[in-house]
Amino acid sequence: MGVKDLPLEDRPREKLILRGPQNLSDAELLAILLRTGKKGKSVVSIANEMIKANRNLAFLASKTLSDLMKIDGIGKDKAATLLAAFEISRRILSQSKWFKEKKITSPQDIAEIFIPLLRDELKEQFILICLNSANKIIFHEIISVGNLNSSVVHPREIFKAAIDHRSASIILLHNHPSGNPEPSNEDISITKKVVESGKILDIPVFDHIIIAGNSFTSFVEKRLI
Repeated sequence: MGVKDLPLEDRPREKLILRGPQNLSDAELLAILLRTGKKGKSVVSIANEMIKANRNLAFLASKTLSDLMKIDGIGKDKAATLLAAFEISRRILSQSKWFKEKKITSPQDIAEIFIPLLRDELKEQFILICLNSANKIIFHEIISVGNLNSSVVHPREIFKAAIDHRSASIILLHNHPSGNPEPSNEDISITKKVVESGKILDIPVFDHIIIAGNSFTSFVEKRLI
């Protein structure tokens, strides 16, 4: 089924106009940039394949022009459009004072930043967020990517990065693609190990937050930390 076969309100561009960009999936946003599909593949199908092959939009954004052109259905014009869009995004982030200067005071602050990034992610990602002594984000990175609810991490991986970036404290963050924001026994067990390691290294765990769709759970608010 091509995009033109969909009801008007379900076509990516029209859906964005009617409901806003926050209601589009990563694939639908990509589809707007790509504009057209190819014989046998809709533009949304091509966008979905691109994301699956590259894990997520962040990995896709690191590709070169020649890398993008190797993807079936992506020619020079579409690849150039994607590179321009990714570069605009990078420049906006690098110029944004809000992200760099925002003081983290509650789980809601973290949720506002990361829910848009993880809401439609199909694989579980475990992310380390490093804070300075003023509770501002100085660094964050994906520590582990797993299958549905199976991302595994170890304290040594977390604290190696935390020490390298001279973190005053850290926040643990991961998503539940299943949509259930409640922590599993494994989540609780891993968190306890990280908290104990943090006490030894004098790098406290500020919180552990689970993102599930548009909702989130804070270990601090649940008194699990």
